[in-house]
Amino acid sequence: MIDRDILDKIKARHAEVQQEMADPAVASDPDQMAQLGKEHSRLEDVVAAIERYEALLEERDNLHEMAESEEGEIAEMAQVELEDLRERLPRVERALRFQLVPDDPEAEKSAIVEIRAGTGGDEAALFAGDLFRLYARFAESRGWRVETISLSHGTQGGFKEIIFSVEGEGVFGTMKYESGVHRVQRVPETESSGRIHTSAATVAVLPEAEEVDADLKEHELTVDTYRASGPGGQSVNTTDSAIRITHEPTGVVVTCQDEKSQHKNRAKALRVLRSRLYERKRERQQEERAEERRSQIGSGDRSAKIRTYNFPQDRLTDHRLASGEKNHTLSSIIDGNLGPIIEALRMQENARRLGEI
Repeated sequence: MIDRDILDKIKARHAEVQQEMADPAVASDPDQMAQLGKEHSRLEDVVAAIERYEALLEERDNLHEMAESEEGEIAEMAQVELEDLRERLPRVERALRFQLVPDDPEAEKSAIVEIRAGTGGDEAALFAGDLFRLYARFAESRGWRVETISLSHGTQGGFKEIIFSVEGEGVFGTMKYESGVHRVQRVPETESSGRIHTSAATVAVLPEAEEVDADLKEHELTVDTYRASGPGGQSVNTTDSAIRITHEPTGVVVTCQDEKSQHKNRAKALRVLRSRLYERKRERQQEERAEERRSQIGSGDRSAKIRTYNFPQDRLTDHRLASGEKNHTLSSIIDGNLGPIIEALRMQENARRLGEI
């Protein structure tokens, strides 16, 4: 049985939201009204489900009392209905529990994705390039828009680092599972003896922050300009179009030289900076809520290896999934078919969060 205190708190919050929306001061603030409207819409459905569930519990108690206190045909009918209700109640309760799992408020946001080559030198940079192509294909299959923000090429191809945005509906809620260390096992193109190498790349997925999410004060920013450089360090521009922005309170530094326009590079750098600061804020909040939120799925902790791409065996292993779900055909995934893994991770997260209710 679901804890009554939880149900009472949800109904109380629903009433609070209704009162807040009726406040003239709130009604005159479009942003606040929009936020409360979304919460009210969700709570409306949950409260309706709670009321149906509570009505069944009350009916169960009444039928039980009738079966115990009455005699003859009435008692028999009450017993039959009681048994039928007892069969239906677990399904209704489970459905309600899923509705009680709170939505990730960031799930519908677009995302900033940062891929960096890790251990493995040139091969790690090539692998970072493979990951970027994988995500670009996946985004294309979902109808999302990918825009490169900043990149640094590897000497043999691929990327030492690439930062890009993915815009569309529900991007962060889907892509957040990609945060972590990705390991690859294969024979590099530069390996003449056919020996398998192990390399790695890190992926960070941040919800793209809006101005209201991260307030950047001009006096806290140090902005430097310099000439953009290409592979090997040679200058590729005759003007100081590249931008480096340092957020002095935190020491976070963002550079961007992808555009020829200083103005465009500054705008892109600010997008990344805002999202990085917002992610810091989110992680602090998650750590304050519960120790278990520090897990890879819950908190975006990128310290753990999450996936191995084994090319010789055409096998991709996601180490966060149960043994029966963790292995997939690599050739299919590398072409952008991430859907099955994402869905398995989403179901696992929902089951874990459901266990907390």
